[in-house]
Amino acid sequence: MLMRAETSGLLVVDFQERLMPAIHQADAVIANAIDLVRIAQRLEVPVLASEQYPQGLGPTVAALRDRLPADAFATKTHFSCTAERECMQRIDALGRDQIVLVGVEAHVCVLQTALGLQATGKEVYLVADAVSSRSPRDLELALARMRAEGVRIVSREMVIFEWLQRAGTDRFRAISREFLR
Repeated sequence: MLMRAETSGLLVVDFQERLMPAIHQADAVIANAIDLVRIAQRLEVPVLASEQYPQGLGPTVAALRDRLPADAFATKTHFSCTAERECMQRIDALGRDQIVLVGVEAHVCVLQTALGLQATGKEVYLVADAVSSRSPRDLELALARMRAEGVRIVSREMVIFEWLQRAGTDRFRAISREFLR
């Protein structure tokens, strides 16, 4: 199944200030997430973001937070977004069958959210170059487990090209100049 901008929502999980300094390859993961947020906004793909216990982990890093409206954020104490009532209601309200997932930590909140979304019947696309954990080993295990559970593991570029669907358009030219490297 291909990702389509018309049927996708982008879920940005827990890119929080106090957590990110400990995350493996944090700068690259944040940069890829920012690119996907910006492209989603241009293609009218709705974006939601979660914050895990922000009193302890702080808000979403400014580089991402500043690109999203305040109403895009949902706070949670459950590790899975699907276990948090408000967060799941907001995901359902998108009316999208495909959820493109980015975030940290891959082996905790991202994994539990991905499996929870699958259990609700959503098609889950995990962007491998826009997720991470503190430990590379935990990241590796999380990706392997999600793949075994049927989560579709994709790259940032796979999302971009599938959302765009075709070359030769003004939209493709503008996005490829800015985001495809």
